[in-house]
Amino acid sequence: MPKRELDAYDRRILEALQKNGRLTNVELAEQIGLSPSPCLRRVRLMEEAGVIQGYEARLAPDEVGLGLTVFVGVKVERHHERDAAQFRQEVSALPEVVAAHLVSGESDFLLQVVVPDLRAYETFLLGTLLKLTGVKDIRSNFAIQTVKPHGPLPLDHLCLLYTSDAADD
Repeated sequence: MPKRELDAYDRRILEALQKNGRLTNVELAEQIGLSPSPCLRRVRLMEEAGVIQGYEARLAPDEVGLGLTVFVGVKVERHHERDAAQFRQEVSALPEVVAAHLVSGESDFLLQVVVPDLRAYETFLLGTLLKLTGVKDIRSNFAIQTVKPHGPLPLDHLCLLYTSDAADD
């Protein structure tokens, strides 16, 4: 699908769905000021284009027994693409790693790891992380308190002008 510019209606749809992904199409349409049919068409187009990647339930880690969040900086030994690809593949397969980023600075990768407690992290660190392909060094930073959990993406930068699509609605 060719990339199309997002307009003010699209932005309002995305903001509303980030706050509540369980809105019905009728509720969403009412909330953003469109009729249901064009609203649904816009949502489907953004899903097909990959702008909307999916819908999920956000869980409270403590309430499901995952009381420890650790930010782990990982240095790798070599920067060969084959080794980096293998490391990314291995990290992506670990359920304890809820986010992984290739970063600049002291570390090569920054991982967000969620586990029940310090003992579980020790087991994960020694039994899994240190055994990953090419790992040279690991630095762990423990979250003391979550000040702002995963929030919605800021969308103020999106184009507010209506595209020709919007004129049809």
